Amino acid sequence: MTEALIEVDDGTRLRTWTTGPANPQTLSLVMLHGGPGIRDYLAPVAGIVDDRYRVHRYDQRGTGGSSWTGQHTIACHVRDLALLLDTWGHDRVVLAGHSFGAHLASYFLLAQPDRVAGLVQLAGPFLAPWREADRAAQRARRTDAQQARLDAVESRTDAEEIEYLTLSWCTDHADRGRAWEWASAAARSLRPVNYAMNHQLNAAAKADPLESRVDELRERLPPDAMIIGGAGDSRPADALRRLGARLGCEVTIVPDAGHHPWLEAAERFAAVFRAAVGRQARRGG
Repeated sequence: MTEALIEVDDGTRLRTWTTGPANPQTLSLVMLHGGPGIRDYLAPVAGIVDDRYRVHRYDQRGTGGSSWTGQHTIACHVRDLALLLDTWGHDRVVLAGHSFGAHLASYFLLAQPDRVAGLVQLAGPFLAPWREADRAAQRARRTDAQQARLDAVESRTDAEEIEYLTLSWCTDHADRGRAWEWASAAARSLRPVNYAMNHQLNAAAKADPLESRVDELRERLPPDAMIIGGAGDSRPADALRRLGARLGCEVTIVPDAGHHPWLEAAERFAAVFRAAVGRQARRGG
């Protein structure tokens, strides 16, 4: 693995990782993590395919090792990705975005369609209407005591922040027996959350909603693009199926998996993801 800080045109230095062999016969894969406002966590997903393909990951500006303060916009993050592709020497790549990263991949496709030869969307993008069903599923997965504590935690110490994030994220998982364990581990490893980035990018996405640009996405969608979700995600899998139908792309919903299907259905997810990347990386190469 190669870790590097790459400086983009405004002086921001983005922390990046590159794994896997360089192969002129295949395209590279670039992974876009979710949030927005937390650092990259997709190393386990990259590990599924980086025995065969070159894989790049990075902390989005304002998160993890990519220190930055300023106003976050979709255009700024799209530009970061384009500049990273230039630095890595790639005209075209396969993109794999998870959660908010799936939204970012979609905005990049709209802005730079010639650079996206393949697209794998993981647990997203979720287009309206979906939030009401998500909130209902989250509430059903928390006990009354957990919900009351989540509502009560405001100004937070470090320990309370971990508790708050664990309470917030424990509903992501279908396996209720291990949900708290996984959410607690994420809460400890992904802090600090850049809440300003979260609010600004969510507001930007509402101002330029993907819901109004599905026809453009369909026109630009590369062949063999795929959406992969978890049947046990609190976010409704039917929303992904509806989007897939509108885009005309394949959708696979992994049984017994939540928002991070590589955790709960590792073998099934790995097989689907590896096949999706393989079809598009080899075809594009």
